[in-house]
Parts: sequence; structure tokens; C-alpha cells
Amino acid sequence: MKLLVDALGWAGALILLSAYGAVSFRKMRPDAGLYQLFNAIGGVLLVINTVYYHAYPSAFVNVVWIGIAFAASLRIRSRAAVASSEDSF
Repeated sequence: MKLLVDALGWAGALILLSAYGAVSFRKMRPDAGLYQLFNAIGGVLLVINTVYYHAYPSAFVNVVWIGIAFAASLRIRSRAAVASSEDSF
């Protein structure tokens, strides 16, 4: 079990760092749904790891990170829906 949790934690860290690097080097837009998806997935994997190791402050940060990614995704979808409805007029 420990090996699986460690692998999930490392995968989460790599996903978050990849997303951050992609935005920093303008390979991905920060308002892209994919960026928010990467943040959410990476955060979930890190929450699994940090809760397993009882690192609750880190788990808390990642839960907030997931919440931000979720809220941003909703906002992106809402803006896309508005833009789509405006295009149909």
C-alpha cells in the first residue's frame, strides 16, 4: 500500500508541476479547462498521499487547491456558455 500511495503522491506532484510549467512557458493558458483539470487531479493525488502520512496541513492546502480548480472550472464553463449563447444571436 505504501508504494502505491507514494506513486500517487509523486504522480500528483508531477502533474501539478507540469501544469505550472506549461502555463509559465505559455504552452497552456491559465484559463484553460485542461489546466484546471490538471490542478484538480494533481491535488487529489496529493491529498491521498498526505492523508495517508497524516500530513494534514499539506492535505488541507491541497483540498483548497482542488476547490479553487473546481470553482475556476465552473467559471470557465459559465463564460463559455455565455459566449456561445451570444454567438447564436
